[in-house]
Amino acid sequence: MVIIVKRKYFGSLTLIALFAAAPARASLFTGDTLDTVADVMAWVVLFVAPIIGIGLFLMVHILPEKIAEKRNHPQLSAIKTLCLLSLVFGGMLWPFAWLWAFTKPVLHKMAYGVDAVEHEPEKPKAIEPKQQLIESQQRVAELEKQVQVLQQRLGPSDTNSTGKFGRWLGRFQTRNEHSEET
Repeated sequence: MVIIVKRKYFGSLTLIALFAAAPARASLFTGDTLDTVADVMAWVVLFVAPIIGIGLFLMVHILPEKIAEKRNHPQLSAIKTLCLLSLVFGGMLWPFAWLWAFTKPVLHKMAYGVDAVEHEPEKPKAIEPKQQLIESQQRVAELEKQVQVLQQRLGPSDTNSTGKFGRWLGRFQTRNEHSEET
């Protein structure tokens, strides 16, 4: 529905609308509150937003690396390198790293027979010094038993001080006795 206003009433309606209108405000806040809110928003825009943006940028750029690691990709180090190069070139290489992380390396499988590689082998568990000492003593006891068995097999003529084994055994025993004294 269109209201047609005659020209003679147009001027008076404009004046009524002009004086009846409420003052316009750009914000909910006024005075010092407006200044404080503006200061806080400036700090957020200048410092917090860039830090969050850079963090998200880096997290997105290491996604291909994480995917390749999870899938035990045999070319993980090359994908890591491409991710770093992508950071230097502003993300231009990132799609290639993403695609590479999801591909199966056909030629690698033909060459090595597998298409997945364990990247970090399990580290041996640390042994406590007491446990290591006990294991060493058990190993020495086993070796002494083996020496006695060899002495019995060789007989008395080969184990005397004139034989090679007797001389070696004598040197070993004197070294062992000397180390126990210290």
